[in-house]
Amino acid sequence: MLTDGGSNVLELSQPQPLMLIFLRHFGCTFCREALSDIANLRPWIEQTGTRVAFVHMTDFETASKYLNRYNLQGIPHISDPECRFYATFGLMKGNANQLFGLQSLIRGFQVGIVKGNGFNFHQQLGDGFQMPGVFILHEGVIKDGFIHKLSHDRPDYKQLVSSCCDL
Repeated sequence: MLTDGGSNVLELSQPQPLMLIFLRHFGCTFCREALSDIANLRPWIEQTGTRVAFVHMTDFETASKYLNRYNLQGIPHISDPECRFYATFGLMKGNANQLFGLQSLIRGFQVGIVKGNGFNFHQQLGDGFQMPGVFILHEGVIKDGFIHKLSHDRPDYKQLVSSCCDL
């Protein structure tokens, strides 16, 4: 799992905990919400000594544009268009209810329109059926994680960091 800068995830997790965030495609309003959440929490996360890295399904250049849009430049990211790493971490493809159920549609409207995260259906930015997840790794070991049951689930990033970082 090599990042855009050539580092690997095992190396990144050695000196400090690593929050590894597997994103849905960048056209997804919930993916954009996750980017916004991490941008807002980034100072706190880094203050705890935890590092952040993203896994996405597009090329490095496209991902960098989206990360920069959310003031997340400099964060390592991993391109996984075949979703091999997603599968390795137990992240599956979603079914119709997980992706397009009534709750997801309502929350999608709130997040995309009301909160302004928008939608981008016209551009292929990854597998629209891939479910996301978040893992905290330290010294190459998964210490905690959150696997989305529904596409609109919103992880408690602070709880994930706190649960393994003795805060």
